[in-house]
Amino acid sequence: MHELSVAQALVEQLENIVRERKADAATSFRIRIGPLSGVVPDLLASAFPLAAAGSVAEHAVMDFVEAPVRVRCQTCGAESEAAMNRLLCGACGDWHTQLVSGDELILESVELQLPVTTQ
Repeated sequence: MHELSVAQALVEQLENIVRERKADAATSFRIRIGPLSGVVPDLLASAFPLAAAGSVAEHAVMDFVEAPVRVRCQTCGAESEAAMNRLLCGACGDWHTQLVSGDELILESVELQLPVTTQ
């Protein structure tokens, strides 16, 4: 299950962000994931607690945003949604398309717990 290694890399990213921002922990984060990314969201969600145990992201809540599969037609120039296994232009039906989205796995946002300061 490669989702565990993806979860471990995600924890490393979160730890770096927490350290750079001088925060105490990551409380929540959002992942933009496309169906062509090769990562199954449910498996990533179940692997994350194992990878995050004992880290600054241990109690962080993961939220997913699904990225649609979109293509740009090289024939007519239209951009349209496409089926995962059928990357045809939605306007003219041509198969000469370029993938615009649907293969991404992006850490979109992170909410942090900042240290309490007393003055």
